[in-house]
Amino acid sequence: MRVPIRHIAGHLVWSTQASVWALYRLHPGPDERGQRQERIQGSHVPAAVRDEQLAQVTHLVRSLSGAPRLFGLCAQVDPGEVALRMIEGIAPPEQEPGISEGVHPWVENVEATLDLLDGQEMHRRTLWLAVPLHSERAGLQVSASLAAMWAELSPLLGMRAAPVTRREVNRYQQLAARVQAALAGGVPFRPARPAEIVWIVQHALHRGLAEPLLTEAEQSHFYGAQIRGDVLHSPSYADLGQVRLQEGGIDPAQEGDAEALTSPEQVGRWGRRAWWRTRAASPLRRRWLQVESAAGTGYQTHLALAECPPAVSQDAADVFAQLETLDFPVDYTVDLTLVPAEKARDQVRRKKNELVDQADQYDARPTGMPASLGEAARDLVELDARLSRTSVEVEVQSVTVLTVWGPTAAICDARARALAALLGGADYRAVRPAGLQEALFTLGLPGTMRPAVLREFTQHQVSEDWALGGAVNVGEVGDPSGMFLGIDLDCGTTRPVMINVADAPKQDASASMGIVGDLGAGKSVLQKLIAEAVWARGGCAICIDRTPVREWAAFARTAAGGRVQIIDAARAQVSIDPLRMFDGPEARHYALSYLTLQLGIAAMSTSGEVLHHAVEQAAAGPEPSMHRVLEVLDAMAGQQAGRRQDAAATLAGLIRIVATNPLARMVFDATLPPVRLDASSTCDMIVITTTGLKLPPKEAFGRPEVLNQQPLEALIGRAVLYLIAAIARQTAFEDPERFTAVVLDELYWLTSSAEGTALVHEILHDGRKHGAGLIAGSHDAAELGPDRGLMAYRALARTTSGERARRGLEFLGLDGSDGELLRLVTTGLSPVGQRGREGEFLLTCPRQNTGRIKVVIPRIPRIAAAITTTPGRHTSVSPTAPEPTGRKDTDAVQEEHTP
Repeated sequence: MRVPIRHIAGHLVWSTQASVWALYRLHPGPDERGQRQERIQGSHVPAAVRDEQLAQVTHLVRSLSGAPRLFGLCAQVDPGEVALRMIEGIAPPEQEPGISEGVHPWVENVEATLDLLDGQEMHRRTLWLAVPLHSERAGLQVSASLAAMWAELSPLLGMRAAPVTRREVNRYQQLAARVQAALAGGVPFRPARPAEIVWIVQHALHRGLAEPLLTEAEQSHFYGAQIRGDVLHSPSYADLGQVRLQEGGIDPAQEGDAEALTSPEQVGRWGRRAWWRTRAASPLRRRWLQVESAAGTGYQTHLALAECPPAVSQDAADVFAQLETLDFPVDYTVDLTLVPAEKARDQVRRKKNELVDQADQYDARPTGMPASLGEAARDLVELDARLSRTSVEVEVQSVTVLTVWGPTAAICDARARALAALLGGADYRAVRPAGLQEALFTLGLPGTMRPAVLREFTQHQVSEDWALGGAVNVGEVGDPSGMFLGIDLDCGTTRPVMINVADAPKQDASASMGIVGDLGAGKSVLQKLIAEAVWARGGCAICIDRTPVREWAAFARTAAGGRVQIIDAARAQVSIDPLRMFDGPEARHYALSYLTLQLGIAAMSTSGEVLHHAVEQAAAGPEPSMHRVLEVLDAMAGQQAGRRQDAAATLAGLIRIVATNPLARMVFDATLPPVRLDASSTCDMIVITTTGLKLPPKEAFGRPEVLNQQPLEALIGRAVLYLIAAIARQTAFEDPERFTAVVLDELYWLTSSAEGTALVHEILHDGRKHGAGLIAGSHDAAELGPDRGLMAYRALARTTSGERARRGLEFLGLDGSDGELLRLVTTGLSPVGQRGREGEFLLTCPRQNTGRIKVVIPRIPRIAAAITTTPGRHTSVSPTAPEPTGRKDTDAVQEEHTP
C-alpha cells in the first residue's frame, strides 16, 4: 500500500495526490501548558446547552468551504493509561507524611484497577478535521501537481520525492491561518501534531489488532519535517504502508479448510487457491477488508450511508451519538462538499424543472403520477425556503463511511450486521458495497481525495440538519485523572470513569459533592469510596457518623488500618475539651462559645461576663481544661460578692449538672486523652460517631421558649455537636496544602441544627481556598441546603418519588420535567431486586458533563469487607474470580463488587 503522505510540516500535510491539507483536532481538551480547559459535555445535557452545541457546529460548517473531511476515530485505550492517570499528581512515598518502607497506599487501588480492566476493549472518541488548502496562485497549484506526479514515479526510479520550498511552506501556512481565523469562536480546536497525523494512518491499518496508543503520539515530537537550506526535509513514511490489503480475504480459522488454504501444495501462483475449490464463501458474501501487516491480520468492514430519513426530530437525529451505545467501537469518516446557498438554490430550481417534466410524462399514463413525486416536490420547496432564509446558509453534500473491525472475519461481519440493524431502526440505510471496501478504506486516510465511484452515496442536507447528527460532539463523564470510580453506562464498551475531588481547588473549582438518592441506592458506598481514595492519595478524611451501627467506624478500621482515629461521643474514650484540643485565642473562643450555648446564657449579660473571666483564668493556668473552668467558678462564688457571686454559683451548679451526664463526659473528664488534631502526621481518617446524641427538633431553634424546655440530653447533644463541628472545621482548614474531605452522611440530621448548618455553610463557601471539600449524602436535594448550588460534584441515585426525582434532576442542572429522564431516575437506575445493577448514578462533575455511571467497588479485601450495609449480605472478594474478557463478562464479575 502506498501511503498518501509526502511531507508533514506541523499540521500541514503534502499529499501524493496533488493536494495540501491542514489537520486540526476538535475538542482537544487542555493544551500542553494547561492554559485552557474545555467544557466537555456528557451524554445528558440541558436543552439550552444542546442548542448552544448545535449553534457551534452549525457555525463550524458555515465557516468552511470546499471539501473538508471529518474523522471520528476510536483511539484504543490501554489499562496502563488508566493507571498513569490514577497516579498523576501523587507525591512519592518518601514525601508523604506517615508512609514508610516506600509503599504508597494508593498502589493497591491502582493494581486492582489494572486487574479489572485487563483484557477489556476500551477506547475514547477523538475528532479530527482535515481542510484542503487551495491557493489562488496558479504557480503553487502547478507545483503541487508536478510534485505529486513525481512522487508516483520517483520510487520506481530509486529517487527521492520532489522537495518543498520554504516559500511554498510559508504560503500554505498563511492559508491555514485564514482557516483558523474562520473557525475561531465555534467548536474548540487546535492544530494536529505530526505524530498524531501519523497515528491516524497507523490506527486505520491496525484496526482489529494492538494499535499504537494515541497517548504516546500526543507527547511525541517525531515525524515532523524541518526546513534546511530553504527546502523542507521530512523523514520517510514508507514503513507505514508495509501492509497488504485484500478485499474479501479468507480467514483460514473461520472457513473450516485451514489445511487446504495453508498447505504449500495447494497454494497457487497468486498466493492462494481459488475460492471455488475450497469451502470458502463466495466473495460477494465476504464483504470485508483483510489487512495484513507485521503486527498480524485484522479485518475491517466499511459501510456507506446510502439513505437518510427526509425529516427527523431533534431528539432522535443524533445518529452518531447512538454509535456509542454499541458494545464495540465504530469509526466514521465524513467527506463534505459545502455548496453556497445561491448555488444550491440553482440546483434546487433545476430539480424542480425536472420534476415538472416528469409530472407531465406521468399524466399521459393511465396509472397517473406516483406519490413519491409529490413528496419530492414538497421537500424541494422546503429546502428552497431554508436556503433562502439566510445568505450564509450552505448545503452539505456528505459521503459518510462507518467502519467496524475485529480480530476475525466472523466477529467483523457480526459487528457490521449489528451496526446496520441499529441504523435501520433509526430509518438510516447503511450498505456494504462489494468491490468498494478498499475505496472506502482509502477515504479514511489523511491526504487522500475522494474516489469518484463514491459519489452515489452522497446525502444532501442543510448545515443545521447535518449538525443535528452529532458528528462533531464528544461526550464523556468524570475528570481527566484521579480515582477509578466505575464504568460509563452510556458507552457500550468499557470506558473508565475517574474523579479527582482533591484536584478541584487547584482548578479553581469547588471540591464539594452532593449525593442524592433513596435508601439503599448506594450513597454511603460512593462516599466511602471517595473518602478512602482521599486518604490513600495523600489527603485526609473527616467523617461524622450518626448511624447506630457505627458503619463508618467499622469501615475506617478495615480500610485505613492504623491511620484512623475514632471519636465516639457516647462511649467517651477521648476528650474533645476545647481548652485541651486548641491553643491560644482559638481555645478560649471555642470554650466560651460551647458554654454559652450549653447553658443558654447571653454573652453580654452578667452571667456571660463571669463566664468569660472564668474561661480566661482557666486557659491561663498550667493545665487548662473545662473541668478547671468549674473550679474557677467555685472559687469565684466564694470570693466575689453580690450579683457576680450569685452568677458564679449559678453557673457552677449548671455546669456540674451537665458534667455529671455521660454524654458530656468527653468534654469535662480531664482524665481522658485529648483528640489529636494534627491529622497530617498521625492519621488520615477521623471518624466522629454521634450515636446516642439527641438534638432538639428543628422547629425549636426558632422559638427560645420551646428550646429551653427541651430535655437535658437534647441540649447536651446540641452543644457537643458544636464542638464536633469545630473539630471538623479546624482540621479541614489547618493545612491548605493537604486536601481534606469532610464526609457527612444523611445530612438532614446535621443541618437540623444551626451549628451543623453553619459547618456546612462554611465549608461550601470557604473550603476551596483552604483545600477542603464537603462530601454530603441526602435523600432529597432540598436537604442539602440553600447553598447546594456551590457543589461542583453532584450525583443522583435511584429516586422513586417523582417530586424528589424532579428536584434531583434540577440539582444536576437537567430538566426536571423531562419524562424520559424521570423514568430513568425513578425506574432505570439500580432497579430494586436486580443483582448486578447496584451502584448506578447520574454524575455531574465541575466540567458540567453529566452521564450515567456504575460505581465499582475495588477488589481489595480491606475495602470490600465493610463497605456495604445491606442486612444479610456481605461483600466478598474471591482471589480466584475469573478475569473479564468482554462487556458481558465484566457485568457478571462486577455483580459481587458493586454497592
